Amino acid sequence: MRRADRLFRIVQFLRLGRLLTAQKLAEKLQVSQRTIYRDIQDLQLSGMPIEGEAGVGYTLRRDHDLPPLMFTRNELTALVLGVRLVSAWGGAENVVAANQALQRIEAVLPAELRDELDSILLYAPGGFHMAQHLRERLDILHAACLTKRAITFGYAREDGERSSRAVRPLALAFWSGVWTLASWCELRKDFRAFRIDRMEDVLVLERTFVPRRGQRLEDFIKAAMPKPDHGQSVNRGSVLTVGD
Repeated sequence: MRRADRLFRIVQFLRLGRLLTAQKLAEKLQVSQRTIYRDIQDLQLSGMPIEGEAGVGYTLRRDHDLPPLMFTRNELTALVLGVRLVSAWGGAENVVAANQALQRIEAVLPAELRDELDSILLYAPGGFHMAQHLRERLDILHAACLTKRAITFGYAREDGERSSRAVRPLALAFWSGVWTLASWCELRKDFRAFRIDRMEDVLVLERTFVPRRGQRLEDFIKAAMPKPDHGQSVNRGSVLTVGD
């Protein structure tokens, strides 16, 4: 965690109004108590009205605070539901980031809205089906999409046939409890989607790629869109074929 982020989170924890010891802050932020003491001192020297002392605890003086965030109940519901969905089905890094974001929001909510967070009765069960190695794989694949680095992996189709693939990853999509990777497959010379739970030995290569016309994400999406055919059945082509 960057030091700036850690200082911000210390202030948000103290804004909750409870007296927090350096030990408790250290546990929350996964750093040493010495680091917390140094951070508190730096915050105080910068003018942040933190009161307390080592061995007793710290709090933020209530007469110096930022204006609270205001959300409607529907907006809060959407935010909490989003965090619960990410916690259930997101990558390992996404889960941590989503919960930290909710903590930041909670820290600056007025008391009457903060109390409503626990009363939101929308949940996203089923995340227990997503093993930790799949969460970590999701992070790796997302990073490859962002950095435009080619990847290789072994793949098992639903019928059991196996193949080795080298692809240019474009984006990830979540479909009814399954994550798929949209990509340009160098073997098939066409777009393909691969279920990440059927991948094996995923390797991100040093080789990067430049998206070319006809091989970009927008081209993938365009190819996946249904094309009306004068009343006949719609054929979306091979783009939605998973891992053939």
